[in-house]
Amino acid sequence: MSLIIQNISKHISLTQEEEFLFLSKTQILNYKAKTIILHSGEICKHSYFVNNGLLRSFNINNNIVEHVLHFACEGWWIGDMYSLISQKPGNLFIEVLEDAEVVLLSKENQEQLYIEIPKLGRFFRILTENSLVSNQERLMDNLSLSAEERFEKFCKKYPSLIQKVPQKQIASYIGVTPEFFSKMKSKMLRK
Repeated sequence: MSLIIQNISKHISLTQEEEFLFLSKTQILNYKAKTIILHSGEICKHSYFVNNGLLRSFNINNNIVEHVLHFACEGWWIGDMYSLISQKPGNLFIEVLEDAEVVLLSKENQEQLYIEIPKLGRFFRILTENSLVSNQERLMDNLSLSAEERFEKFCKKYPSLIQKVPQKQIASYIGVTPEFFSKMKSKMLRK
């Protein structure tokens, strides 16, 4: 069974025919590291599911500072939710950090699948709800936890990313400068 079908089956059951129909509406692409698959200002037309590799979403502010919003490794979904849902230009970039095989599901095909396999609406609602909960938790962490606590939480939640992701991107994700992150990490290692 493909990884994306395993991901779906965590929440809903599909018949073999429904699995084939779902897969027929997707496209698999391979990307090299450092490829930008979505640019800020573009309309996000796909949800992206990572079969293997590593992606991140980020934006760049007016001072040309990157702000990492999400990382997506094997078995995770990623996209610009604002742009995908509204079909308006988004403000996120999606970059491939390691060579990746990615399943693309277009907004149009996703809407068609809601009609042909109504229970997929439940699956994507669950994904959206989980994303909302995760984003709210991260926002509250940024407001109430110290940088050290945010880093410790990142390490517990994403242990496989610590060695894969450049430290400046982890710093951006937890909301500190690379310089502060380096000093903080050295101080934590001395404890």
